[in-house]
Amino acid sequence: MRQVYLAATGQNRGKTTTSIGLLDGFLRRGLDTRFMKPVGQRTIIEDGMPADEDAVLVRNVFSLTDPLGVMSPVHIPRGFTKAYINGEIVEDLGARIRSAHAALTRDGEILLIEGTGHAGVGAVIGLSNATVAAMLGAPAIIVSEGGVGRPIDEIVLNASHFASQGVRVAGAIVNKVDLDAQPGIVRTLERGLALHHIPLLGVLPYRLILSNPTLAMILEGVHGETVHPGPDLDRVIGGVAIGAMEPAHMLERINPDTLVIVPGDREDVILTLTTAHLTGGAAHGARVGPASATAGESGAGPAGGAALGLVLTGGYRPRQAVLDAIRRANLFATIVPEDTYVVASEVHDLLVKTHSADVGKIEMIKALVWEHLQIDRVLEAAGPVPG
Repeated sequence: MRQVYLAATGQNRGKTTTSIGLLDGFLRRGLDTRFMKPVGQRTIIEDGMPADEDAVLVRNVFSLTDPLGVMSPVHIPRGFTKAYINGEIVEDLGARIRSAHAALTRDGEILLIEGTGHAGVGAVIGLSNATVAAMLGAPAIIVSEGGVGRPIDEIVLNASHFASQGVRVAGAIVNKVDLDAQPGIVRTLERGLALHHIPLLGVLPYRLILSNPTLAMILEGVHGETVHPGPDLDRVIGGVAIGAMEPAHMLERINPDTLVIVPGDREDVILTLTTAHLTGGAAHGARVGPASATAGESGAGPAGGAALGLVLTGGYRPRQAVLDAIRRANLFATIVPEDTYVVASEVHDLLVKTHSADVGKIEMIKALVWEHLQIDRVLEAAGPVPG
């Protein structure tokens, strides 16, 4: 059996995206494929037991049958790190990982091991990515994103940490690259990494839907009350803004694809956005006041508009006239009980995570990785499981 350890140069570099694509590629090759997330930082409850959310995602997407306890042997819930440092965790966590690894490698043809963050993440509990990869005898592939200098610098830095633990770095993948704006970048990255003896295994182009969620995903993620669904819940969010400034200044900072997070009692901001959406005033920096609650009767507003939708925070329900204005403007809007900071953090997580319900996004990931990554080179880079 062969195996490979997929790491990244930091958070939100596209490691889970790459995992989904690689697993799909292995399965398309007809390989009996296994998956493991040795150390997880985002724990959820699935089938009555805790597991890392990426392990749950992969298991659901590919209908894998291995037990979650084997696919996700160690997870770090809130407070775990402090308890470990204080000596309150006495279990041999490494032994748990080795036992799960042994169970997964009894049969099958290839095992994809997904790390957590950069090479040093997990060191606080003695289980950094580099340490775990060395423990399991797996070569590492490092995922970074965008640009030229930054990804090469990050990959080389992480490669040095893996090398210090005796882990072979089998190659690198660069994600979220604007290939149209940077002709020749693939060759440049290949040459730059070759100077450090690191093969470039592929480059994934930037796609908005792979980085940002749809309105439907926001609605599901924040668990809010729907005020109005808007014209299309499948619209992809282009950016997020916090409605905590004067309305005129707000208009200067948003685009037609912006999701605005605003306290539900900031009726001045809400009405400015609804009126601008109906009149196209955002393009001119128009400022409108509460009287505009009755503005507009057509319902859909101009093409584009002032914003994509609203998340109304703090549990504050605007006056009925304001709610009516939102519906006339045909803006997506939901009310949530949490404060703006908490909601903004939740939305940020949704901006970068993939969920099993994101069927369209997952299919695009599979197609993108199949087209742009050299699956055969990844398979060549994989190493045998130590006997």
